[in-house]
Amino acid sequence: MQLLLSNRREVPIPRELFGLFFEDINYAADGGLYAEMIENRSFEFFDCGGDRGDYYAVPDYGYAWSPLPGRQAGKMEYVTGSPVAPKNPHYLRFTASCSGQGFFNRAYRGIFLEKGKQYRVSFYARMASFSGDLSVSVQKEGRIFAQAQVRGIHAPEGTWQKWNRYETVLTAKEDAKNAVFAIVLDGPGTVEFDFVSMMPQDALAGIFRRDLVELLKELKPGFLRFPGGCIVEGNTLENRYRWKESVGRPEGRRANFNRWALHETSAQNGWHSPYSHYNQTLGLGFYEYFLLCELIGASPLPVLNVGLACQFQSFELVETDDPAFGEFVQDALDLVEFANGTPDTFWGGVRARMGHPAPFGLTMVGIGNEQWQTQESDFFGRYEAFEKAIHEKYPEIRLIGSAGPDVTTGRHTMAWEFYRKKAGEKKNFCYAVDEHYYMEPEWFFAHTDFYDRYPRDVKVFSGEYAAHPQKGMNNPKANSLEGALAEAAFLTGVERNSDVVVLASYAPLFARDGYTQWSPDLIWFDEKSAYGTPSYWVQKLYAQNRGDWTLALSGQEKALAQEGIYVSASLDETTGEAILKIVNRNPQKKRLEIKTEDRNGQNAVPERTVRIQELAGQPEDYNCIHEPGRVKVKERTQEFDGGIDLPAHSFLVARIRLF
Repeated sequence: MQLLLSNRREVPIPRELFGLFFEDINYAADGGLYAEMIENRSFEFFDCGGDRGDYYAVPDYGYAWSPLPGRQAGKMEYVTGSPVAPKNPHYLRFTASCSGQGFFNRAYRGIFLEKGKQYRVSFYARMASFSGDLSVSVQKEGRIFAQAQVRGIHAPEGTWQKWNRYETVLTAKEDAKNAVFAIVLDGPGTVEFDFVSMMPQDALAGIFRRDLVELLKELKPGFLRFPGGCIVEGNTLENRYRWKESVGRPEGRRANFNRWALHETSAQNGWHSPYSHYNQTLGLGFYEYFLLCELIGASPLPVLNVGLACQFQSFELVETDDPAFGEFVQDALDLVEFANGTPDTFWGGVRARMGHPAPFGLTMVGIGNEQWQTQESDFFGRYEAFEKAIHEKYPEIRLIGSAGPDVTTGRHTMAWEFYRKKAGEKKNFCYAVDEHYYMEPEWFFAHTDFYDRYPRDVKVFSGEYAAHPQKGMNNPKANSLEGALAEAAFLTGVERNSDVVVLASYAPLFARDGYTQWSPDLIWFDEKSAYGTPSYWVQKLYAQNRGDWTLALSGQEKALAQEGIYVSASLDETTGEAILKIVNRNPQKKRLEIKTEDRNGQNAVPERTVRIQELAGQPEDYNCIHEPGRVKVKERTQEFDGGIDLPAHSFLVARIRLF
């Protein structure tokens, strides 16, 4: 097999091409990227159940909290009356009958501490009828791993006992696993507690779990889509993600149950999933999202609700002629002001008071998620209403439309007919259309030419894709090398067609081991560690080896695909290197002979060395918490002898200096 590699440039590759999509699925935010270690810190959780058109949430304010065991346990009541923040009205009223009684939080599967590290603890307390002090600790079966004393603040007798905020730092004396967080009273009495928090001191910006952010940074993302996904829509409109409730003081952000708490409910499980207590504190809200974009160098791409609950999961909607529909449109305008407005605007002022006077530089907004046109939904009419309002005030904002949940049905065709017709009538009507496809690996191998014949008038956002060799909850095996190679092959076609595909992101991004509703996923983690899947390594290789221009292959890629070899070529203008991305899906080693030509079409002699990054193994290989590096990239430099050896079941990137 042979490849003629020329210096003929074809299309520029956008800086933003390879990005990320973050949705709070698989405990990706609370319990994941948001570094908060306490579960149900504000005593507002719900237990959720139901089916399409009949969802419900039952208050379970004491979820994850219990009295410390002993001969006598303290009394725990979840009450309201004088809350810290009216948006989260419930709090714990704890009564101890003697010294040493207290309560604990189980914190998902338990708290993990690393010896010598520090953890910032804060909480609100009101000494209703208590004159002593408190201690906070991380413990397990009576063994103390970290502890601090907290002196109580007491009002003079006969005056109102107000809420006070307490802070302390815990230092781990030794490693701890599956421990609990506890607060203990040193005497009898009643104390009320709210908004109990424990954060690692090394959390980035005091917000984000450091190891997970580092994994994101290594992907060099061009953009970050947020907050969803189905989260944007909600199972019900009441359950939808309201960005305005996710900004301001964290204490004032109204807790919400998570749409993914209801994933795969059925008659067999009593319409009640194993994750029925999956909730959102919104501690990682839109302000934190914009900060995260800055931290990892990604352009923000927020997605907004268009007055439709999830069309798969719900019948709820707000009609476009209902005055309430205006709230959804106004939310879009106000979000742009929050991100880009000066501090003397209302929402720009909110951002400035949160600590970021400078604008965040928002340039793109997604209108709806995975929506499609029906007589009832009138998604096209909704898009037009948003487009008109946004572009009248902010003509520079690039809008992302939706082509629905798939690329194989009439709703996908209908969407493209709509966008192309409107694009011919109005400039800047739609920057890119969001396409989603979760398919078996064979589909990705068979469709590397998917975008070859797409018209170039409206761009494509490949917003959610993943190869699915397997599916299911809590299934790390679903992230096999076979799926990753299929994605790598498909991305050769995305890169070759980057004049029409301008944005692309794998989904979902995160999965917490033991708390996963959807497999496969890009990054898996538990309370202690995190790792990248084979698909992660594919994304990393593409992002870190994004060229500036595609190089002409003149149809050679189609002939090679018939042999199970998939290829793209690009030029790095800074280094002068040609970048080859090559997938060999065959069970045998292959060799690809490389012929090169210079700017004048003459044979060129490349440098004697080739830099190669390689991902290879057996199709069923996968990484896991206990073996996170089974499938990973290996790097080498070798003498160039006129060709490249391709291991069986492999993806490699070769950098060759030609000119």
